[in-house]
Order: sequence, then structure tokens, then C-alpha cells
Amino acid sequence: MTIEDALRPLSDGEVVMRGERVTLRRKRLADAGNDYAWRADPELARFDAAPPLRIDFQDFLLIYADDLERPDPRRRTYAIEDERGRHIGNVMYYNIDQRKKQAELGITIGERDAWSQGYGSDAARALLRVVFTQTDLTRVFLNTLIWNERAQRAFEKAGFQRCGRDRRDGYDFIVMEALRNAGEDSE
Repeated sequence: MTIEDALRPLSDGEVVMRGERVTLRRKRLADAGNDYAWRADPELARFDAAPPLRIDFQDFLLIYADDLERPDPRRRTYAIEDERGRHIGNVMYYNIDQRKKQAELGITIGERDAWSQGYGSDAARALLRVVFTQTDLTRVFLNTLIWNERAQRAFEKAGFQRCGRDRRDGYDFIVMEALRNAGEDSE
């Protein structure tokens, strides 16, 4: 894929799902600069309970290009674009377990001016529609740091329910889940 290809306007084949305010689209090589900056940012890494990325951009770009060419079959990652078509973050479902019919959700809103604007919950709802209409998975779960109340509210707004707690590597997490057909019994 060339830089020109990556910068061209979205085609219908690149759009995976539209939310109220966001578009989820397939990842492009041109996303690498934002993704690198977000993963190297200490504040954003703190929200993931992970150390910031420490490799140089050229090495990151080689790995990134390889991931685009040969994606992991247990993970689907999409770019989040706002109403203006600006790449503001990423959302994924990963650790896909066909036997248990479940996957884990991960999301980053990397552009700080997009925080607390409803983009995260809109992107999570759109990803749930992708999972529950395009796969046979029945459960999507996530782990969010216990102190990250803003994320917990966004996930609740997107339809996730608290279902437990977890402790890993010295961090405490709230476990949340969304189930296929969860709201249909009450309708």
C-alpha cells in the first residue's frame, strides 16, 4: 500500500460500521504515525496499564506494515474517525475465542480534544454491532482500570454491564461485558 493509497478518501469497502458520530474503518499504513504517537505517550499508556512504546518509528513501521499485510486471525482492529474524517483513535476486538464465543474489546481515543465528547461510547456501540451482526460471538468483555471512572461510564453508555473484578500485574480492573441479545428480554 502506498502513502497515496492510504490518504485517499474512504471507499465503501473500507467502512466497517458507522455510529452516530464516528466511522469505524479498516486500518491504513497512514495511521501508523498517530498509532505510534499514541502508544508512545506515557499518559495514554497509563490508561492501558502498560509501559509506553520504546522502539523507534522505523522499526514500528515495519511491524505495522507486516500486521496490515498478515493480520492476526484472533484480532480485528479498526480506526475511529470523527465526523470530519479525522483519525481520533482505534477500537479492536481481540483474544477471539470461538469455543467460548467471546472476545475482548480494547479502545483508545488518542486525540485529547476528542475525550469526554461521546466518541468512545459511540465507537464501542458500533463495534458491538460489528461483532453481533457479522460474527457468531455472543459475548464481548473488557477490563478497565478501577480508577478510570470516565471509561466505565462510557462503556455503560455503550451497553456494557459490570460483571466482576480482576487483578493483574499489580493493577485492579473492573470487568465489564456486553452480551448478544442482552436487552431483548425486556422489550
